[in-house]
Amino acid sequence: MTKLTNLSDDELVAFFEQGDIAAFEEIYNRYWMELYRAAYKRIGEREAAQEIVQNFFTTFWLNRRQLKIRSSLQGYLFMSIKYQVLNYKRAEAIKNAYNESLLVVHNAFENSTENYINYKDLKETVDAFVNQLPIKCRSVFELSRNQHKTNREIAQQLQISEKTVESHLTKAIRYLRTNIDALLMIIMLIKR
Repeated sequence: MTKLTNLSDDELVAFFEQGDIAAFEEIYNRYWMELYRAAYKRIGEREAAQEIVQNFFTTFWLNRRQLKIRSSLQGYLFMSIKYQVLNYKRAEAIKNAYNESLLVVHNAFENSTENYINYKDLKETVDAFVNQLPIKCRSVFELSRNQHKTNREIAQQLQISEKTVESHLTKAIRYLRTNIDALLMIIMLIKR
């Protein structure tokens, strides 16, 4: 073990690509904190930064046989974390936009009985749109939005990757947003 700490990054990568767990552990120990700091600096959330780095290292180990690190190990790791952070920010932006649109719709129909009925009708319409989603996409969406599960929990429950969960959520939100925007436009035109 002490021997691995003296190895260069290139030597560690060679052992790692052969499936050497000790080399992976050395890479992990050597770079985890720096990668965490880089992620935290970009998003400012400790738990999210930790999750991003942990998820990266899990994927890094699982894909070790397919990886071909042509640049420096450090450069590869930091570039990977950069892309993980960008994916996280994109997913958060989509989730926040969806939640804001639901809040706007809810607030618009909150005050009276008539508005409550309109809100209920709109919710049924949104639920109908959700039911039109492909089965796996709908399952992921409902687990995320109705049961408030994290992407990791959904991935484990449905036995799919977190990337697949993110992809399903992105598709579902894009589909719902398009249909909800069209529906709201129609409602606004009718009320004029």
